[in-house]
Amino acid sequence: MSSEKAGNPSPTPLVIRKTVRASVDTVFEAWTQAEHLKRWWGPRDVECIAAEIDLRVGGRYRLANQFPDGKVIWIAGEFEIVERPHRLVYSWHMEVPGPATLERVTVEFQPRGQATEVTITHDRIADEKMRTGHEQGWAACLDGLAEYLGRN
Repeated sequence: MSSEKAGNPSPTPLVIRKTVRASVDTVFEAWTQAEHLKRWWGPRDVECIAAEIDLRVGGRYRLANQFPDGKVIWIAGEFEIVERPHRLVYSWHMEVPGPATLERVTVEFQPRGQATEVTITHDRIADEKMRTGHEQGWAACLDGLAEYLGRN
């Protein structure tokens, strides 16, 4: 991984929540198993064409997002905390040309009756424009997760 991008990261972490109609164990598995993740991950009109997940502290992950124009962007990072099935903390890095930004994502899975509240906290974001893009992307991912689990 490269070092963090110079500049002033967004001072406000992005926090987004959604309640999903599935058990904590089911949601955690959908989030951490490549065969499930590829079926729901990504912003609208983006397909996850590849997913590699080594779910352990120090383990790495890579996700390939393919856009409608055929362009592929890889997202990669390393798991810092794995508390099955309630919490994940991992670094976040988009493999694109230019200076690298090493961001951090925390995902919490809390039972809410027969459902699970998923809370994503994304911090160390380079700027407000990137923060807005992440907010839209996470909202679409959570919608995709809810739809996927609703079908299965």
